[in-house]
Amino acid sequence: MSETVGFIGLGAMGGPMAGNLVKAGFEVRVYNRTASKAEALVAQGARRVSLATEAVRPGGLLVTMLADDAALEAVAGEDSGMAEQLGFGGVHLSMSTVSPKTARHLAELHARAGAAYVAGPVFGRPDAAAAAKLWICLSGPREAKARVQPLLKAMGQGSFDFGEDAGAANVAKLAGNFLLAAAIESMAEALAMAERNGVDKGAVAEMLGRTLFACPVYQNYGRAIAQQNFQPAGFRLALGLKDLKLALETARTAGASMPVGELVRGRLEHAVVKGRADWDWAALALGAFEGE
Repeated sequence: MSETVGFIGLGAMGGPMAGNLVKAGFEVRVYNRTASKAEALVAQGARRVSLATEAVRPGGLLVTMLADDAALEAVAGEDSGMAEQLGFGGVHLSMSTVSPKTARHLAELHARAGAAYVAGPVFGRPDAAAAAKLWICLSGPREAKARVQPLLKAMGQGSFDFGEDAGAANVAKLAGNFLLAAAIESMAEALAMAERNGVDKGAVAEMLGRTLFACPVYQNYGRAIAQQNFQPAGFRLALGLKDLKLALETARTAGASMPVGELVRGRLEHAVVKGRADWDWAALALGAFEGE
C-alpha cells in the first residue's frame, strides 16, 4: 500500500497536484484554509482534515504548495507545531516558491525535530500541474529526496537535483522565473517596436517562435502578448512581482547585480498600480505598448 501523504495548499496549482497523488494510489489527507477548495479532491477519494497538523502522521510525508513565505511559515514555522508533528523520520516536501533564506530556516527547524525539509519548487502552470508535466527543482537531505521520488513522479515529468542545501532549489527556481519575466519584457519591447513601424506583431511573434526562439516560452508568451490575452491568469501578476522581489533580494544578499530584474520589477509594480494584479503576469508587457 502506498504511503499516506498530507497535502496543504489547494489553489490553482496545489489542487491538481494533490489530485495526481490520489490518482497514483496514495492515501491523501488534504487541508486548505478555505475548506471548500478540498471538495473536488474529497470526491476523488482524498480525506479532508480540519487542522493543518492533522494532515500528517508522525514519521510521515507532507507536501505544501502555498503562495508565499508568510503562508509557508504559518503552516510549518516555529509556532505551527508541524515539525514536531512530523517528528523523527518525517519529510516535508515544500513545493512553494519562497526565499532561500526561508527554506534554510525551515530546514533547520525540521532537523531539530528529527524531520527533514526538502525544497521542491516547480516550473509549470495549472495545465501542466493537471497533466503531471511539472519540472521540479530539488534540494535537501539525500535520503529524504529518495523517499519523495514516488511523489515527484506522480506530479511531474522530471526533476533536477541541486544538492543538500535546502535553499539551492529555490535559488534555481528564482533564476528561472527571472528569465521568464525578462523574456516577457524583451518580447514586449520587440513586438511594440514592430507594431509602431506598421508590422503585424502577431506575424513577428509567430516567426520568432518558429525560428530563432523555437521554445514554449517564446511561443506561448509571444502569442499572449501579441493578442494581449492576459485573462484568465495562469500565473497571477502579483505572484510574479513577489518572485522578482525574492530574486532581487537573493542577488543582493550574495553581492550580485540584476539591472534587468530591477527594470522588470518596475514594470510589474506599475501593472499592479494599474489594477492588473490578478491578470496573468504576461500583462507586464503592456508597459512597453503603452510607452510607460
